[in-house]
Amino acid sequence: MSVNKFGVVIFPGSNCDEDMIYVLETIMGQHVERLWHKDHDLKGCDFIVLPGGFSYGDYLRSGAIARFSPIMKEVIEHANRGGYVMGICNGFQVLCEAHLLPGALLHNDTQKFICKNVHLKAITNDALLTSGIDLQNVLRIPVAHGEGRYYAHEATLTSLIENDQVLFKYCSINGDASAEHNPNGSLENIAGICNSGRNVFGMMPHPERASDPELGNTDGRQLFESILNLASA
Repeated sequence: MSVNKFGVVIFPGSNCDEDMIYVLETIMGQHVERLWHKDHDLKGCDFIVLPGGFSYGDYLRSGAIARFSPIMKEVIEHANRGGYVMGICNGFQVLCEAHLLPGALLHNDTQKFICKNVHLKAITNDALLTSGIDLQNVLRIPVAHGEGRYYAHEATLTSLIENDQVLFKYCSINGDASAEHNPNGSLENIAGICNSGRNVFGMMPHPERASDPELGNTDGRQLFESILNLASA
C-alpha cells in the first residue's frame, strides 16, 4: 500500500501534534492533514498518526477517553481495512485502549514522570516502521511519559515474540537490552510493537523529537525514512 498523504489526529490535550506535522511536512516533505477529534472523515489520508500528549487530560487512565472520540471510529475502520496507523506515546496508549494493539501501558515502575533521552534498538525489519533500520544500530530517542510500562498477559507476550511483533526494545548505548537500561519497567524491555497484520504500530519514544538537525539528533528520522522508502517502493 502506497502512502500519499498523512493524517495527524488532534485530541484535546495533544501536545506533540505540531511536532509530528512539522517533521512530516517540513523535514520529510509530505502532504499532511490535521484531523480534529470530532471529525468523521480521514480526508483521504493513507497513514494516520496519533501523537503524544495528554488526551482529555489523561483522566481515568491515559488514552481511555480518547479511544471513544468520533474520529476513532474512522481510525479503527481504516486499520481494520489494512490501513496504516501509528501511535506515539499517548497515541500508543490510545491504540491499546482501542484494542488495535494488544496489551496496556501502566504507570512507570518508579511512579515518576520520565523525560529524557533513552537508547533503543529495532528488533525486526519485518515491519514498515523498522524496514530500513540496521538491527545492529542503537538509536537515541527521547521519552516523555508517566504511563509507559508495557504489560501483557503471558500468552499475549509469547505470541508477540513468536510472531515477531516486537519492534523496539530499550537498551544500553552498546545495545544491551537489560532491565538496567529499561526506563519504566516494561516487560521484556519493550518500547514498541505492531499488530499481527503489521499495519498498526505503537511506541513510547518520540522519533519526531529526534528528526531535526537543529535539535542535534536525527536518529528518529530513520523511522520516517523507513515508512517512505518501503511505502513508495
